[in-house]
Amino acid sequence: MDKNTIADILSEIGTILEIKGENPFKVRAYHAGARALETLQGDLGVLIADNALKDVPGIGEAIAEKITTLHQTGKLKFYDTLRDSLPPGLLTMMEIPGVGPKKVKALWEELGIDSIPALQKACEDGSVAALKGFGQKTCEKILIGIRNREAYSKRHLWPIAAEVALPILEGLRALKGVVHAESAGSLRRHLETVGDLDFLVAAADPAPVMDWFTSLPDILEVTAKGDTKSSVRFSSGLQADLRVVPEEQFFFALHHFTGSKDHNVAMRHRALQHGLSLSEWGITPKDANVTAPKAKSEADIFAALGLPYIPPELREGLGEIEAAEANKLPNLVTLADLRGAFHNHTIASDGTGTLEEMAKAAESMGWEYLGIADHSKSSFQANGLTEARLAEQVESIRKLNAEKRLKIRLFAGSEVDILKDGTLDFDDSVLARLDYVVASVHNRSTPDADAMTARIIRALENPYVTMLGHLTGRLLLFREPYPVHAQKVIDAAIANKKIIELNATPLRLDMDWRLWRRAAERGLLCSINPDAHATEQLRYVANGVAAARKGWLEPRHILNCRTLAEVLKYFGKK
Repeated sequence: MDKNTIADILSEIGTILEIKGENPFKVRAYHAGARALETLQGDLGVLIADNALKDVPGIGEAIAEKITTLHQTGKLKFYDTLRDSLPPGLLTMMEIPGVGPKKVKALWEELGIDSIPALQKACEDGSVAALKGFGQKTCEKILIGIRNREAYSKRHLWPIAAEVALPILEGLRALKGVVHAESAGSLRRHLETVGDLDFLVAAADPAPVMDWFTSLPDILEVTAKGDTKSSVRFSSGLQADLRVVPEEQFFFALHHFTGSKDHNVAMRHRALQHGLSLSEWGITPKDANVTAPKAKSEADIFAALGLPYIPPELREGLGEIEAAEANKLPNLVTLADLRGAFHNHTIASDGTGTLEEMAKAAESMGWEYLGIADHSKSSFQANGLTEARLAEQVESIRKLNAEKRLKIRLFAGSEVDILKDGTLDFDDSVLARLDYVVASVHNRSTPDADAMTARIIRALENPYVTMLGHLTGRLLLFREPYPVHAQKVIDAAIANKKIIELNATPLRLDMDWRLWRRAAERGLLCSINPDAHATEQLRYVANGVAAARKGWLEPRHILNCRTLAEVLKYFGKK
């Protein structure tokens, strides 16, 4: 069993113990062990073999034994017994935002609630509102959370779906007789959430491909198995469909099943204007005397309709065909264009990496610079920095740069809370000593969109603010955006020459890609930021690049595609 799965089990043990009212020190020990395992730099198997796991900070001897057992056998009787001691619905209830272990314990012990349906009923009949520590507002939030969970249950975050899809795609490509294999659908178009996986294969003999696909590990059920199409559902709830087509039809089918529906409708309409009929099977001329175009690539399909190749990310029926016809498709940003990032955290606040660890991880990615923006003091839940602690960190960054032991340049910033009235968590005299400032909303209690918009705009008018962090505060599939007039905020950012970040954390991808094309055309500058809280999370920028491509962004639109010299000049002007 791998370390991330073991960390999830340790965390769940801590949660179950908290629900059961166990010693808080014991509860914290399991959560600390999970965090230590998640951020473990060495090879888990080697540490176990060397009997060195118990020496890792945060992992004591008892937890080290459990980790070893899970790693070697994939099972832990203690965990199974503990999990069986609770109704299974209790842990599911914690998928509702705001319903943590303490609330679950109270609901179970006081009202006997042990499932989400029972929780919904008790909220609706007033039982939960009458419970000490809850109240009507809590009930309303729980009911909203339940409704959102139902709405989101059929969607999956793009990176999670991609992680499932990649080994399947590699396996398909390795099968004997498979000429081509690709993923399609919303995964290939890099939508932020994915409904299901679509795979397309070119092969003369579909049967062995179908047998392999329907025998994949972690399949909960095979929902269909035919001669040319099969469907399976994994234990995660993610469904995957496979189609096998003849080689000559592959690229037509790939284009069709990549979508989107609106893009396909527009392409079929264009084909008709050219005297052609386009489908997943090919292109058919209306005139029987005209030879049907063939396709050895998707580019051939577009060329047959007089168009340059349109990347999958742009195929949303939002003017990409008109842009292609006018030869105005964007030169889309790539991951290789990024030279650094600015919104990142260290152990000084709620991150797990030191300054040097984060810097070295950025170096290994070939970056020229890295910005550190730990939380400010009002984010007490994230161990936000006081003025004195921030000054110490800035001094440490300046010292590291002066010593030149690092190959990259560190920038000293701060993710400063935008307070309820739109002022910032630090005085201007503190902000003036920083290289840049990321201003973000973390307290969401502003009553309506007008007030939230005014709050953010006031922050953008501060001369020391460089960029706005996670514009809407959304958590995909988990939490709705707070109410805000996004276009007015974009207007204010442009007017005040501020950047808006594209937060690349998979749960955020905020500002939404749908807003970027028009905003960039009007002069808004983007920064693709991982919001990394650990060294490995710096690689979240790949998610941001995918979203930026959907937003038609080019390297010229993005601050962290600029060279170090250009960034220094930009910050100097600010």
